[in-house]
Amino acid sequence: MKQRYLPALILACSFIAFTACSKKDATPAAAESRVEYVVGADGAYAPFASENEQKELVGFDIDIMKAVADKAGIKIKIINTPFDGLFNALTQGDRDILISTITITDQRRQTMDFSEPYFVANQLIVVPQDSKVAKFEDLKPMKIGVQSATTADEAAQNLVGKNSPSVKRFESMPLAFQELEGGGVDAVVGDNGVVTNYVKNNPTKNFHIVSDPAFPKEYYGIAVKKGNQALLTKLNQALAQIKADGTEDRIYAHYFADQKQ
Repeated sequence: MKQRYLPALILACSFIAFTACSKKDATPAAAESRVEYVVGADGAYAPFASENEQKELVGFDIDIMKAVADKAGIKIKIINTPFDGLFNALTQGDRDILISTITITDQRRQTMDFSEPYFVANQLIVVPQDSKVAKFEDLKPMKIGVQSATTADEAAQNLVGKNSPSVKRFESMPLAFQELEGGGVDAVVGDNGVVTNYVKNNPTKNFHIVSDPAFPKEYYGIAVKKGNQALLTKLNQALAQIKADGTEDRIYAHYFADQKQ
């Protein structure tokens, strides 16, 4: 009996082993196709990112990220993440990618890697219509509102001192503008795209924009965890594609028709 069924048993075991190996070999490719990268973006930064009625994030950054993901052939899930918690979320692994008007700086490069720039920005000053402020230096004796952990925050610290009580930090730009309207601060400093969009869409606030050539140009980049070169390469290749085929220009024109890069 043992001899009669031994060949059949060996054949069956061989088939099972072959099938198991085949499944094992296919697993990495299958797993890769199911990878979904979690993207962090601050949803209180229109027109770059804001929530619609369905609580979905929409805006320039969101459209750029979706276009990049499409070209890169990757799946993404975008989660509304307050700006002051973005970088920690990336470091801890809660987010794989960040796109949220993040200016590329040498200090930030120490803890994360950036794609090639996708947007050129600069700081603007917002003051009440009757304000005499004409340049950034004029803000030295005043209370300055900024969004926490931004380059505007850094600029204000450089102007009046790192620990100066004159700098008032807010979780979002709308909160900073609200404080300006109520007289809690004398001016708000922020990125041009956000500032221009807010003032344009809130004419009854009687705000006035002051531009100062002393502000340097800033470049936004998509951030990934330090050392994730494989993902960074995919993103850069995709960015190059959407620039080459006109996708980036079309997205830019949709949100900033009256502005020039």
